[in-house]
Amino acid sequence: RIFVLGIGFFTLCFLMTSLGGQFSAKRLGDSPFTIRTEVMGALESRGVLRRMSDMLEMLMKRMDILARLENSTDFHKGDEARFPLDRFQPAAGLMERIQAIAQNVSDIAIKVDQILRNSLLNGKVVEGRRDQCEVPRDPKYPDCAGKVEWMRARWTSDPCYAFFGVDGTECSFLIYLSEVEWFCPPLPWRNRTAALPSPPPLPQVQAAFQSDLARLLELIGTGKESLSFMKKRIRHLAQQWLRAAQRLEQKLKGQRRDQKHVLIHIGFLTEESGDVFSPRVLKGGPLGEMVQWADILAALFLLGHSLRVTVSLKELQSHLGVPPGRGNCPLTSPLPFDLIYTDYHGLQQMKQHMGLSFKKYRCRVRVIDTFGTEPAYNHEEYATLRGYRTNWGYWNLQPTQFMTMFPHTPDNSFMGFVSEELNKTERQFIKSNKVSSMAVVYGKEASIWKGKEKFLAILNKYMEIHGTVYYETQRPPEVPAFVKNHGLLPQHEFQQLLRKAKLFIGFGFPYEGPAPLEAIANGCVFLQARFNPPHSSLNHEFFRGKPTSREASLAGGERVSSQHPYAEDFIGKPHVWTVDYNNSEEFEAAIKTIMRTQVDPYLPYEYTCEGMLERIHAYIQHQDFCTMSSPPLPPKAKSPAMQSPPSPLALSPNATHLVWSPSASRDPRAWPPVDSLQVWVSETRHACTETCRQRGLVCEPTFFRFLNKKEVFLQLSITCDSTEYEMNHLYPAVAENVHECYLQKEPLLFSCAGYNTKYRRLCPCRDYRKGQVALCRDCL
Repeated sequence: RIFVLGIGFFTLCFLMTSLGGQFSAKRLGDSPFTIRTEVMGALESRGVLRRMSDMLEMLMKRMDILARLENSTDFHKGDEARFPLDRFQPAAGLMERIQAIAQNVSDIAIKVDQILRNSLLNGKVVEGRRDQCEVPRDPKYPDCAGKVEWMRARWTSDPCYAFFGVDGTECSFLIYLSEVEWFCPPLPWRNRTAALPSPPPLPQVQAAFQSDLARLLELIGTGKESLSFMKKRIRHLAQQWLRAAQRLEQKLKGQRRDQKHVLIHIGFLTEESGDVFSPRVLKGGPLGEMVQWADILAALFLLGHSLRVTVSLKELQSHLGVPPGRGNCPLTSPLPFDLIYTDYHGLQQMKQHMGLSFKKYRCRVRVIDTFGTEPAYNHEEYATLRGYRTNWGYWNLQPTQFMTMFPHTPDNSFMGFVSEELNKTERQFIKSNKVSSMAVVYGKEASIWKGKEKFLAILNKYMEIHGTVYYETQRPPEVPAFVKNHGLLPQHEFQQLLRKAKLFIGFGFPYEGPAPLEAIANGCVFLQARFNPPHSSLNHEFFRGKPTSREASLAGGERVSSQHPYAEDFIGKPHVWTVDYNNSEEFEAAIKTIMRTQVDPYLPYEYTCEGMLERIHAYIQHQDFCTMSSPPLPPKAKSPAMQSPPSPLALSPNATHLVWSPSASRDPRAWPPVDSLQVWVSETRHACTETCRQRGLVCEPTFFRFLNKKEVFLQLSITCDSTEYEMNHLYPAVAENVHECYLQKEPLLFSCAGYNTKYRRLCPCRDYRKGQVALCRDCL
């Protein structure tokens, strides 16, 4: 009897728990995709209620049998006389409770039957809607029908569609295309199930300079030699960074700086891109990219922004909110980052996995691009039509979203890196300990030395030659016996070597690395080769496929090129010598002169920690590619009554160029400030970069929109028998021989780079801060 009572009680508990589980399911009608599942759940609930009622009736019958058995049996002997009395009094109460529960269950079953009838009826209506949706014909959504047709044929091609509820029915296609994507109008009967509005954005937090670089080192993570290299560099320059941050904080005192949520995705370090750099860190591989990334991380962190660092595709997908599948669907939630710094590998990975969200959010991307991407290669249609298409370009970004290691062309933003600064004591020590007959060769790979025996023999007549070429013990590098090779050196040991040497000599490769600036900062003279003809994608394998026609120099035309154009053009003699290595006499004469020349350690301000912090701060505060206003499109035919707005430009006092008119209004949000603008006309063989530099200015591509008007030709006294709008990266320009003027039809093609002997270009120039070419005088 105890056993039967226990079984009955636990059965009751189990059934009530099961019933509760059924009724805790999702509410009916939350989504058409859940109706069928929930109706089945309700049917199961009705079955549970019936089984529960049957079991309760059986339990009561068995209890009644036990009671009758008790009355007919003699159990009243000795101590056992108390047993039935003690046990069956509670049993009688339990039977009353069971009877009450049975009645309640019966009532609940009746109500559930009523609910189910209504639910099934409603479910059939909704199922009918799901199967009978028609593609709306709304002129505001012209692509809807085509997208539905595509979904019919391809919705199973990516699991992400099923993730968003697509199940092959017409209605599921339309719901997806109207609520997840935006190609179809919302369905009227979906109003009651529309998603709640997104929560308002969190209030902006003011950025505060940070000083605990240990937190940054934790963010960078571990597991790769490349990451270890970057962390060592940050630790080595920590005090230099902190002092620079303190100086900039004083300079910006009182300015409000909003904290940005920043994702740093270093795509070339991911396994999917091959991670070719990490295995070569300890073998003399190129470190310039990792030097730059380490400095970018340090600068962003010290400026007080919130960072996330990824070097794997899985982490990238997690941070972005990529739905499961093959990357055809948008992100599952709004992008949580204000800015994303990545490289070309990372850009490709983002495009593959963000679906339509990539186009929506690409304005937040900043691409770290060592050699730059010129507008002619960036615009996909134009690059395809004109033969500028390469392996890396055609992204249709704003050209200033690409950030370079050196200021190749102002079409891109100059990001840069830093070199170690010396205090007065260190500078004096270096000057007094220089060995005038000591030279260090630029190049850590043995291949760089091949074919250079002639130069090395001349150099060996005057100087002791040192190298830092990687080699394995059993395979010494193929360098001349008179070269003292130190093998690969840690960064601080390499610095010590440069501090003793008089000369740092390059043999033409690698192009535009950070080492020459480090050598010059440590008191070396940098000697490099002049290329004749200039190296470019037309005649040199290294540049082939890169999205630039730049001939390894800062300008086209008569300017020759070299191994390190920035050092040649922005630093020059006595710190930098560029000679023709094919002319033995010129090469030998340069060696002799350099040995007699005294130079102080020199580092351009823009390559100091403070210079880089200043530059990145200005970009973050002022570069906004998501809300920037687009330049006006070509004007349509105007009626005689319509008047063009007056030009904001005016002829300069000496009538040589145009400036911003003092009477013209200024947009305080414009950056750079418009009053720094000067408009000059180029010669036929000069790009705008060269035209501006000849006047002590730099070309500013954001100002092209003010020049792209017919009135500007008139103000410059240029005769235009005809004026045409066309896509061409050299426009606005004039073909003087035939008096034809051309204006730019595609704003993404405004370019400081490039020239053609047929045209004289209109060039927007601006001033710049001393030692900080990326910023105008009032740009900070």
